[in-house]
Amino acid sequence: MRLLISIYKTWRRNPFRTLIVDDYRKWSGLALQVASWHIAKRINTDKPHVAILLPTSGMFPATATAIWSQGKTVVPLNYLLTKDDIDYIIKDSGVDTVVTVNAMVEMIGGLPEGVNAIKLDEMSFGGVPPIRRSVKSDDEMLAALLYTSGTSGKPKGVMLTAGNISSNVEQCKKWVRFTKDDVFLGLLPQFHSFGFTATTLIPSAIGAKVVYTARFNPRKVLTLMQDHAPTVMLAIPSMFNAILNTKSAQPSHFDSVRIALSGGEALPDAVYEGFKDKLGMTILEGYGLTETSPVTNLCRPKEQRRGTVGKPIIDVHERIVDEDDNDVPAGQNGEIRIAGPNIMKGYYNLDKETDAAFDSQGYFKTGDMGQLDEEGFLYITGRIKEMLIIGGENVFPREIEEALTNHPDVTAAGVVGRADPSRGEVAVAFVELQEGATFDEHALRAWCRETIAPFKVPKSITQLEALPRNPTGKIMRRELAKIVAKKRNS
Repeated sequence: MRLLISIYKTWRRNPFRTLIVDDYRKWSGLALQVASWHIAKRINTDKPHVAILLPTSGMFPATATAIWSQGKTVVPLNYLLTKDDIDYIIKDSGVDTVVTVNAMVEMIGGLPEGVNAIKLDEMSFGGVPPIRRSVKSDDEMLAALLYTSGTSGKPKGVMLTAGNISSNVEQCKKWVRFTKDDVFLGLLPQFHSFGFTATTLIPSAIGAKVVYTARFNPRKVLTLMQDHAPTVMLAIPSMFNAILNTKSAQPSHFDSVRIALSGGEALPDAVYEGFKDKLGMTILEGYGLTETSPVTNLCRPKEQRRGTVGKPIIDVHERIVDEDDNDVPAGQNGEIRIAGPNIMKGYYNLDKETDAAFDSQGYFKTGDMGQLDEEGFLYITGRIKEMLIIGGENVFPREIEEALTNHPDVTAAGVVGRADPSRGEVAVAFVELQEGATFDEHALRAWCRETIAPFKVPKSITQLEALPRNPTGKIMRRELAKIVAKKRNS
């Protein structure tokens, strides 16, 4: 595969240069080659897929390349899921070998019976590897099986080919002009598509230094920024919010950053404005899905526009369609559909779901609502399945959540629908408050009336100590819906 060849070349050309810094050690190109070689020798399974269960670190790219060198598929395991979900993924993917460390096995409560563990903390990595044989470049090879986070139903295995992943790495590299002189700050978990591609494979392929931390801590992040002067900072909105609310955060921490990119969910205005005003840093937004490898849109510094996730990156094509699959004009809402070399092969062992995921023109149906402006900038407006119908009007939870998070006392909000005999549905909101703030439902509803249409104002607002989130920080609205249903049935 092209990507593996690029990574091997990068490591060989930089045998003594530090390419990765993590919580445990520094990794040179030679150290990564040695580790990959030793791991590859241990992979003796006949099964086509091998799982990775590791903390965010240099061991992840070393392990991924070892698996690929054996012609096998990488299955990253999300260690923040429940044991039942992890066991399900292992069974569904047909994995019988997991590359891991003892602490991770203990953390998830053990591996299923019959699954072999290659434990890196029990291995010796001495010696110099032989010169590798040339690797065949097969774009059709199934390179990764990434399971969706499972916010509704069981996780689905997204099949990404070597061509999908290699294409996305090249697309991002050319779109943003990443170079070996960049320093990436790796805050994202590597089992997630964003961290897998953006902070693991891109720097590995181009020879850029990357600094990882396995557990997100905003104060530690500021220390890493001071010590390593990153030029590229990728994070999800909740991470940016935590950094913003850290008292020690100063504009000087961000002097080296040329690109601060947010993805995974909508960036609240309060976080965007707070970063700009307090820290002098403009956060850019991007868009993508696991099924798209994942990046499809990125704002670039010279094209920054608040509220947009940017234009489609190189070789990505997008259309916005109505309920009848007709293209809609610029500025009009519809479902976002995407085509390009980075779009998944399909869902593993789910032929019907795969067929349903593409339209008659071969475009992937994202399930997200949005609109393109005259210049091709994409604006995300919500999820189709999460849309509320209030008094016959379409309402997206995101708009109400944005209104609530703009209140100075609110740090995060989640909105779901509740059946209503007179209006069909009404909006119900849940909020997290700033430390020391006093909850006042009446005041929050009055605040909403000033910024959104009266019929969109939540019927009720409830304070929660912490909104339910999935492992990547997204608010799980289905869990909020369960709270609403429980209240109605009690």
